[in-house]
Formats: sequence, C-alpha cells, structure tokens
Amino acid sequence: MAASSSAAAIPRRPAAFGWARLPAVIRYPIVGAVLVTAWHLYAIHKGPLFVATPWQTVQEFWDGWRNGSLSDPTWTTLRLLLEGVALGAGIAALLTAFATLSKFGEDVLLFLTAVLNPLPGVAVLPIAMLLFGLNESAIRFVIVNATIWPIAIALHTGFRTANQTLVAVGRNAGLSRVRVITDVLAPAALPQAISGLKTAWAFGWRTIIAAELVFGVAGSSGGLGNYINDARQYFISPRIFAGLLTIALIGVVVEALFGQVERRTVVRWGMKTS
Repeated sequence: MAASSSAAAIPRRPAAFGWARLPAVIRYPIVGAVLVTAWHLYAIHKGPLFVATPWQTVQEFWDGWRNGSLSDPTWTTLRLLLEGVALGAGIAALLTAFATLSKFGEDVLLFLTAVLNPLPGVAVLPIAMLLFGLNESAIRFVIVNATIWPIAIALHTGFRTANQTLVAVGRNAGLSRVRVITDVLAPAALPQAISGLKTAWAFGWRTIIAAELVFGVAGSSGGLGNYINDARQYFISPRIFAGLLTIALIGVVVEALFGQVERRTVVRWGMKTS
C-alpha cells in the first residue's frame, strides 16, 4: 500500500510530442537550414559588399582550401595555438604540483592567478612584442599566458576536491608526495583537467585570432586572423565569412574530439555522467 502511494506521489514525465519526438539527426539540420535561410535573406538585404551569401562563403571556403590561400593561414594559426596550449598546460601542471607540495607554492599560484588571469591576451601582446619582437614568439607568449590559468585553476580545484580516502590509502601504501600527485590526485582530477583544457583552448583561440586581427603578427606567412583582416581591408566579404566558417568548423571538430575523450575516460569510468 505504501509502495503504491509513494509511486503515485512521483509525478510522471509528460509524453514527448511535436518537436521533441523528432530524432536529433532531423532536428539539427532543420535548425541549421533555418539559420542559413535567415543568413541568406539578410545578405541579400544588406548587399554582397557587406555580407556574403552562404553560397559565396562556401565557394570561397572551397577555393581557399584548394589553392592554399585559406588552408596555409589556418595551419599556421593551429600550429602556434597547439604549441602555446601545450606549453601552457605543462607550466600549469608544474605550478599546480608545486602548490600541492607546499603552502608557499599554493600562495604563489593563487596570487599569480588573481593577478594574471583577468588580463586579456591582447593586452599582454604589446609587452610580448617588446620582449620578443614582431614574431611568432610573441604570439606563443600571449597564448601561454591565456592558457596557463584556466588549466591551473581546474587542476587545483580537482586536487582539492579529490576523495581524501583515496589520498589516505595512497599515503598509507607508502607513496611519496610526488607519487600521490601523479598516481592518485591526477587521475581523480581528470574531469576538471579536461574541462580546464577545453576552456584554455577557447581562450587560446580568441587570443590568437584577436592578436592577428589587431596587430597582424603570426609569423612570416600570416595566420587565420591575418587572413580575415586582409579581407576586411580590401572589402572581400566572402573571404571574411570563409575565415569565420573555418573557425566555426574547427570549433565543432575540437568539441567533438573532447567529447570522445570524455566518453572514453571519465564517463566510461563513472566519474561523470554523459
């Protein structure tokens, strides 16, 4: 009797109907088609000098990747971004380990995070240009500065919220403090680490594109932001939108890769729900 009354007290979810009953493979293309249609109508209204149509954008995108005018700047930007994110992740891991091993290290990490994390990457670029000159090293410097702090904050939070029972078991098993970090805390903080890496990747993208747009520095060949800026100066609207389309598609691919990593690790191990 009690079981039946408690079951009756639980509200039932309403049956799905209309839009919710459609599968995702149908819903998303419909949403995309509506957005592309709105884009096309607005482009016709504003004129091709200001807003390229979807078809013009796709044509420019295809031609740019076929003849290298768009693909070469994209690979240049991606190479610098990957190098900067890798350096930032390595420095963030060292800072977090230092903060875990000593109270002084924790104070250093918290102080640097409070001071440097709010600084926009473009605001740091003039200092980088004074230190390294107008070259790729300046871009790497601002990307490293933009990516260290999200990763360090995420790792530090993951270490502090790790299961203390597991930490105690590791210490009782005779693990050194460094082994506790590498064998216990690092796996426990993996969900936060992936989240911090995703945030750092987004910060790095915005930093490098903004730096190239404002200052036009990304090496001798120029990067994707430089490509968009040149198209803006010469009023080549399809190239601007082709560059933006490239950024959007790379973002979708990277998000899908992070999703695969999460499903094969933290979701599969029960550390996070899908």
